[in-house]
Amino acid sequence: MENTQTMRRDFKFSLGAGFLIGLLAMPVIKAAKPTLYESVFYTIIPFFTIATPLGAVIAFRISQKIQIIWQLAKFIIIGVLNTVVDLGFMSFLVFSAKSYFDINSTDTLLAIGASAVTFYSLYKGLSFVVANVNSYYWNKYWTFQGNDKKTSSEILQFFTVSIFGFFINIATASYVFGSIQPLGGLNPDQWGLIGAAIGSIAGLLWNFVGYKLWVFKK
Repeated sequence: MENTQTMRRDFKFSLGAGFLIGLLAMPVIKAAKPTLYESVFYTIIPFFTIATPLGAVIAFRISQKIQIIWQLAKFIIIGVLNTVVDLGFMSFLVFSAKSYFDINSTDTLLAIGASAVTFYSLYKGLSFVVANVNSYYWNKYWTFQGNDKKTSSEILQFFTVSIFGFFINIATASYVFGSIQPLGGLNPDQWGLIGAAIGSIAGLLWNFVGYKLWVFKK
């Protein structure tokens, strides 16, 4: 009975996460591939809303034999959600700044000697903060199923891990964007999304280990 209730609860969480992933993936796909966005516009949300809980059910069944698979699957779902939150919010900032203030992501925000910090790094930093707040609540109450008590030490530990993840994320994304030439004829905005995605993956790997072994350790 308890397992059934848990599965129903997890199914609802994965259904909600899938819907949000689809919703937030729309501006990302539009920025990355406008022609693809036009052709799949109506299927984006339904696809993720169905595929996410379906994948969760499969992972739950596998976890009956390999327990960590279920927790890892939930973390991956939230990781994908956080990634589209990260990329979606960054895309919103990029398009808004370009449309209303004529500021490109490659424009210099701050010059430090021979080095220059672009607006891209600012956008990536802000989007990471938004995604990180989202990450705390989803991981605490679903992935690692922490208790309702928000202890100051837990929050401090979470943000300590996340700050290191932040620097890993930003450094990786900025390195890809600034030091590697765009592949396949991608424009700077599209290549910026690629850099952001790679940075997010690097940060997520660090965060999973830190959250599991330290922050939400039972």
